[in-house]
Amino acid sequence: MAIVKMKRLRLMLVRSQKEELLRELTRLGCVQVSEMEEELQEQESQGLVRRESSELTALKTRHAALERALELLRRYAPEKKPLLSAKPELESRVLLETEGLEDALKLAAALDEREDRIRRITAEESRQRSLIESLTPWTELDLPLETEGTERAAVVLGSLSNRIPLEQVENALETAAEEAELFLVSMDRSQRYVLLLAAREQLTAAQECLRGFGFSAASLSGCTGTARDGIAAAEKSLEELAAEKGTLAGEIAAEAPRREELQLAADRLATRIGMAEAEEKLYGTGSSVVLEGWVPAEKEDELARLLEGFTCAWETEEPAEDEYPQVPVKLKNNKFSNALNMVTNMYSLPAYGTVDPNPIMAPFFILFYGLMMADMGYGLIMIAAALVAMKKIKPRGGTLAFCQLLLYAGVSTFVMGALTGSLFGNAPEVIAGMFGSEWKGLPALFSPVKDSTLVLYGAMALGVIHLNVGMIVSFLEKKRAGNVMDGVFEEGPLWVMLLGGVLLALDLLGVLKAQALHYTGLALLIVGGVMLLYGAGRHAKGFGKVTAWFGDILSYSRIMALMLAGGVVAQVFNTIAAMPSENGVTVFSGIIFLLIFLVGHALNFGLNLLGCFVHDLRLQCLEFFGKFYQDGGKPFRPLEIHSKYAVAKEE
Repeated sequence: MAIVKMKRLRLMLVRSQKEELLRELTRLGCVQVSEMEEELQEQESQGLVRRESSELTALKTRHAALERALELLRRYAPEKKPLLSAKPELESRVLLETEGLEDALKLAAALDEREDRIRRITAEESRQRSLIESLTPWTELDLPLETEGTERAAVVLGSLSNRIPLEQVENALETAAEEAELFLVSMDRSQRYVLLLAAREQLTAAQECLRGFGFSAASLSGCTGTARDGIAAAEKSLEELAAEKGTLAGEIAAEAPRREELQLAADRLATRIGMAEAEEKLYGTGSSVVLEGWVPAEKEDELARLLEGFTCAWETEEPAEDEYPQVPVKLKNNKFSNALNMVTNMYSLPAYGTVDPNPIMAPFFILFYGLMMADMGYGLIMIAAALVAMKKIKPRGGTLAFCQLLLYAGVSTFVMGALTGSLFGNAPEVIAGMFGSEWKGLPALFSPVKDSTLVLYGAMALGVIHLNVGMIVSFLEKKRAGNVMDGVFEEGPLWVMLLGGVLLALDLLGVLKAQALHYTGLALLIVGGVMLLYGAGRHAKGFGKVTAWFGDILSYSRIMALMLAGGVVAQVFNTIAAMPSENGVTVFSGIIFLLIFLVGHALNFGLNLLGCFVHDLRLQCLEFFGKFYQDGGKPFRPLEIHSKYAVAKEE
């Protein structure tokens, strides 16, 4: 359980075997191709070598087309499959083939063409509906809309605000233009739709008058015939468009049986994109190519067997210490500590050459989570959810780590719930009380509600242990690096002062009453203080380090706070749910109890599930990691099969 040892790989290959090598390295999945050293980049500027090119842009365009096609199928023909189902497993050679790609791309283009026509139909439907809306006020007008009047008279359609009396507008119009008249066509809540008939020589004056009352000419250009004719034509057009749209949607849905073909093609192209990205990091001449990258030391023999089939020269070497910042990091963990990979990845990977925190952090994270949640019922739900997910979807990578963490945290939650006698809070006691029993509930070793002070002391004691483990790791890392004295004067003073404080507390509290104990404790505190002052000159923080350390210990009180909050909220919901049954259990009160119980505990469970994770994460990433952790590691990203819809079988 540590950071995997890496070796730098350098390889020179005949150009004709480049594509085959990239393909086999992808299948092997243990070589990360990296950018070349500056020396080769300088040679490129001199024209001695050139950077390799690939079809990366074209591949990404084709992959995007396949993803769009799959999205169309999801929209028009949703896939019916179980809620939790595993991705199909395929052999790596199947995912590396290119057979059927062209057919899949043609299908994607055809689906996209139909969708483009549907989009245009939708836009036309919107235009036709807007036309109907604009024509509706004029349906009572039995006059062709293109009519502009006669040689002497002009006709103008428009609208006026309802807030001004029509009689007032007509009087003003009569004064401004004697040979002009308004005809009311229709009206709605806010507008009157009118027809203005005026002599052509008085049209301008009439319009100027009406403009003062908010008159707005109707925009019906291009409309012919009466409004009723236009609406009828638009409705007929909408029917035809809807029919065409339905036909196109049906044609898209009819391609649903070829969904797996598109998914396989998308996975194949995603893998080829990875190969193309790696190819663009290579340099070459007319007859050869050069590759540089990283390979786990444990995979070197496997790589050697692969390269025996190629005409190439290659070498590996361990990175120098000054190269560690460039070395990619891969963590190797067992089933237990692997669950914490997602936690470490959320924070930052450890720097290469330092310590893997997962094996050290795992027991504390899982213990703290169980203490915070501490309920047998919630623990059983977590265990069941994790087991079902692991069986149904057969997770890998980060999803597997999440399921494992949920399982282990569920076990811890169940155990701590058993110790505190909590099963959905005090549900057994409340349910028994509803039927007249005086049973006091499940037995408990301690209760977060009744023994909150004890729980607080216990949480802080766990904090002391947790922080000291981190300090021990820090001391050992400094010792390994040859900086023993840094460890002595940075971690040492805190340990000496902690021991002195414990001895002094035992004497003052009367646990072990002895004068020698008292003076020994004082002496250790003084010695620790002197060491701390001296250590301040060795890049330590002086007494500020002591206050920060005690502040870190107090931070562990959140374990008690969350444990208490979750238990109290659960009890409150149980009490509220049982209230209708105070005078006896009936069918009605039983239903009410069940509803409040389920909703209340669902809320409490959801909040605690997230809250406990966040606060547990804080204890690890701030308090614990702050004692020894060196972050900044770059993740190891080997050339491998990238698949979204299927998984490659493990060979």
